[in-house]
Amino acid sequence: MKEIIIGASLTCETVVTEDKLAVNVGSGDMRVFATPMMAALMEKAAAECLGGFLEGDETSVGTRLEISHDAPTPLGMKVAATAEILEANGRKIIFSVSASDEKGVIGSGRHERFVVYREKFQAKADAKR
Repeated sequence: MKEIIIGASLTCETVVTEDKLAVNVGSGDMRVFATPMMAALMEKAAAECLGGFLEGDETSVGTRLEISHDAPTPLGMKVAATAEILEANGRKIIFSVSASDEKGVIGSGRHERFVVYREKFQAKADAKR
């Protein structure tokens, strides 16, 4: 792993489509951007941000996500999630995450990722079968 740069950030975007609505992902009965989809977009931004520092067989896995979803977003609107590295403690990396739609902030929180070795981690998971 390369040296982690505190303050490094990355933003990922998506458009709210039918498959991202709460009513269609099982997280409620409203036709609005689902909280699990917002969480996934936040994790994606963090994973891609951290990915630039990884080498060889390294990858990262999410280990903690503490977020609030504060405003609804309708079908068809664009959403952007940003992850910024706050802290690096060995292989544990902590991010500030936020999400906004075209009208403003819709959610925020903290996310923790842990750097692992891809093959070793997958073997550990597969051993559970």
